[in-house]
Parts: sequence; structure tokens; C-alpha cells
Amino acid sequence: MARTLPPVFVSHGAPTILVDDDPGRHFLEQLGQDLVAAHGRPDAIVCISAHFTSDNPRVGAAAAPEMIFDFYGFPAELYSRHYPARGDRALAERIAALIDAAGMPADIDPAQGLDHGAWVPLSLMFPAADIPVVPLSIQPRLDPAHHRALGAALAPLAGDNVLILGSGGAVHNVRDAMLRRHHRMPDPPDWAVAFDGWLADHIEAGDVAALDDYRARAPGARCAQPQDDHLMPLYVALGAAGPGAVGRRLHGSFSYGSLSLSSWSFAA
Repeated sequence: MARTLPPVFVSHGAPTILVDDDPGRHFLEQLGQDLVAAHGRPDAIVCISAHFTSDNPRVGAAAAPEMIFDFYGFPAELYSRHYPARGDRALAERIAALIDAAGMPADIDPAQGLDHGAWVPLSLMFPAADIPVVPLSIQPRLDPAHHRALGAALAPLAGDNVLILGSGGAVHNVRDAMLRRHHRMPDPPDWAVAFDGWLADHIEAGDVAALDDYRARAPGARCAQPQDDHLMPLYVALGAAGPGAVGRRLHGSFSYGSLSLSSWSFAA
């Protein structure tokens, strides 16, 4: 029997979340178990990562997606990680067809791998790597409304036991985070706390108008999101939950001083 899985957005943090004794790591390790306990094991995962970008929606259709080590300057052990999840060509073609039908021309990439925004959280959530993963790109030059529409096109998948997983960062200012880590400043700055709280309040109220206009309305938006990319996967997950969707915060913490690891599930 088909099961409906709630779309989820996770803040994936830095790659070191895999090895740090960090609340965000423990949350992601538990999240996969909680999802399976509540909804059953997903048949497949569509992962929308902030690090997979393209002008038009692009769907990965590799049979065995390679890992992409798209980061530098981190401990050597992170570069020897292996996450051998298989892909799903038929699902990739279905996703492209759904997006096309929504009026957004989609491309299929037969060689797209899994960037660290995908394989890092998935390694913690589903360490057995036994669930097919299909990556889907964001369009960083397009707005939140576009990404909500992209999510809405994916909504039928949730009813077919496919987990729609957005992976980005609720507060994502890498330059600030690295400086705080270097200077051993673990407490989040006021602007990060303010933005994270504003985001949570409006997600949990289902205030789409405010969320779409977060650049103008949210406190600390310029510092919290120097670029839009790490927030766009959240809008895809929100859109996939359907009209009137609200979010339920699953976790809230900070790493590297100012990287928020806030994460939500969504339901209409």
C-alpha cells in the first residue's frame, strides 16, 4: 500500500558534521530512524541540494551516482567517505515529466552525482545506502515562488512513498562561520538567532507571503543568507506539501558559531 511521506528540509551544516560530536549530527542520525518508524521505509528519495544548481530544473538519472567532494580544507578522512546509493532512471524520468507538465522545462542528466549537500545528510539518515536517490537541482537565479512551484510539481511523489528531501541551510554565511570557528566563538550572533527565529515563526504559521519576501522582511537576512541558494531547497519542500502547508520544526541548533541547523517537516 502506498504511503504518504511528509516533505522534509534539513540544514546540512559543514561536512564535519559527519565526525563532530554535534547535536545536528545526532539529530540527522535519529531522523532517518524516526521517519521509518512513523511512515515506513521510503522506496526512493528525491534530494534537492543547495549545491546542485542549474538554469533550468535538472534531474540526475545516473544508475550509480558518484560522490562529489565539492569542498576543500577539511579533515582527510572526509574525502575517503563512500555512499554507494543507486539511482532510479524511471523515477528521474517521472520527475522530469511532472516538472515539464507544470510548465518548467526540465533536463535529465545521466551522469549527475551526489554533492555533499546530498550524501552528507543521507549518510547519517540512511547509512545503509540502500534507498535509491535521485538528485534535483535548484535555480539560484529564480525566486522562492519558483521553487515552491517546483515543489508543487513533485507533490504526487509523496503519496507514492518517495521522500522529498530539501538540503540547505537555514542560516548559511560560510565566511562568518569560518571566522567564528577560527576564533573559537561558539555562540551564535544576534543576527543569526533573529533570522532563525523569524524563519521558524513564519514557517510554522504557514505565512507564505512573508517567506517569499524574506529578503525585505526578515531581520538579519543579508548576513544570514548572503546568497539565496541554501534557502531554496526549503521552498521546494514547502511547495511539495501542498496549499496551506505549515512546517513543524524537527531540530534547532547552531554549529561553527553561526550555521543554523534548523530543520522542518511539512504538511498541508
